[in-house]
Amino acid sequence: MIIIAAFVLGAILGDMRARKAGGNRKDRLQYAAAHAIAFAVLGLFATILIDRWLRV
Repeated sequence: MIIIAAFVLGAILGDMRARKAGGNRKDRLQYAAAHAIAFAVLGLFATILIDRWLRV
């Protein structure tokens, strides 16, 4: 669940960042994809850490 939320949040933030920089549609898609992947990886690590902490 955290991974999906992080993916969506990353896509939204990436799109907003590209819009602020004045990017066109392709730029916005690229920024959104890159941010979504990065946030999803961070969400995956967060999920693993939380799962390991709760097992103790």
